[in-house]
Amino acid sequence: MRLALKQQIVLAPAAVLLLMTLLLAFLQYTYWDLSVKRQENRDLGTMLIALAEIDLATQRMYRLTLRLGGGGEVDLRELEDMAALHASLGGAVERILTLMPLPQGTRTLLQQSVDDLNPVRGFDPERYLAAIALIRPQLITLSDLVQKQRERLRDTHTDDIDALVARTALVSIIVLGASILLGIFLSLAFGRSLLRRIKTLSDSAGRIAGGDLSPLPAPDQVRDELDDLAVSINRMTERLINVVGTEKLLEGAEEERRRIAMDLHDQTLSDLSTILRGIQGLAAQESCRPAARRLEEDLQRTMSSLREVMDDLHPQALDILGLGAALQSHLERQLDKLELPEYHFFATEAAETAALTRLQRLSAYRIAVEAIHNVLKHAQATRFEVNLDCRNSDLLLVVEDNGCGLVLPSASSGGRGLHNIRERARTIGAKVSWSGSRFSSGTRFEFILPLHPDVHSEE
Repeated sequence: MRLALKQQIVLAPAAVLLLMTLLLAFLQYTYWDLSVKRQENRDLGTMLIALAEIDLATQRMYRLTLRLGGGGEVDLRELEDMAALHASLGGAVERILTLMPLPQGTRTLLQQSVDDLNPVRGFDPERYLAAIALIRPQLITLSDLVQKQRERLRDTHTDDIDALVARTALVSIIVLGASILLGIFLSLAFGRSLLRRIKTLSDSAGRIAGGDLSPLPAPDQVRDELDDLAVSINRMTERLINVVGTEKLLEGAEEERRRIAMDLHDQTLSDLSTILRGIQGLAAQESCRPAARRLEEDLQRTMSSLREVMDDLHPQALDILGLGAALQSHLERQLDKLELPEYHFFATEAAETAALTRLQRLSAYRIAVEAIHNVLKHAQATRFEVNLDCRNSDLLLVVEDNGCGLVLPSASSGGRGLHNIRERARTIGAKVSWSGSRFSSGTRFEFILPLHPDVHSEE
């Protein structure tokens, strides 16, 4: 099972981080065990201090008991000292009982001795001496036990520190080395696979850009982002094949229109000119003159209509004079036939000399003629403008009127004319848009064709 792309990318650092986390956990556990032993050593030191306080308190209480029990005069300050010594003794015994696990009999004996030495119960020399004689052997035993444990901990503490440093260093080196090796292995393993698949996609994209439109084999199942990209490139190739097919079809259609226009000019129009000269010869005869004049007028109109058909099939001015002149000629011909609204046509020198292929010139001309036709037929405008310019390495054609306006949803769905405009623009890589006019009403049509400096005009 193949991992997802983002999982392959994060797997190597995730594995390294996991090993580092385990190493930190090991170090934390090791130093926690050492801290426990240090705390035990501190507790033993506290118990030694408590035992020393008990020893000192019992010695002083023993001397005071002998002094007070001798029958002499009792000094109040000595009784106060006895109470202070008992408080110190009780606190030290309480610390011993808290920190040191002792048999229940020993614990009871120590608590009973502290109670017997309490001055609150009254001063009884015999009770005091008996309690001191009872606690002193226990004190010696406890001191020997604590001292032995402390010596043992001191020896093991030094050994543990040395072993801890050695073990920690060894484990750290092993884990760090394993992390580095594992990270490198996973990075190389997944990196080679990813680079190989990316190179396949890059080679396919380069091949498509070079003109080889053989589609990339689509994966059987989309498992990650690279599979999704491969599917997208495959679909893009299929659409590009359709676009190229449409472009070839349009080129073939335009070439056929051009051939028909040339045939009409070279053959049909030439034949009609020959017939016209014959009719003009008949007009020299008095008897045939009226009929010949009528035939001549009819034939002139037929030839004029034929020339318009030829120009619609393939405008000669487009090949000879360029896009701007062809549009100007079209507007002038429309003015001869119809009552056009007031119009203004402007074409910059940069637009006139722009490097366009034959298909780009023809498509731009057809789009402009269709946009002008929409203004004349549907806009009900009293003024319109046609501007042809080059801006930011783009050929810009703008047709703007002050008519009734175009409902934008219709521009997105549109009739056949709008559909033809969008299809022709898409074929040559141009963009078209409809928006509100800068006049108080009307529509603004924009045609934008990116110009490539490495493309030369085809004559």
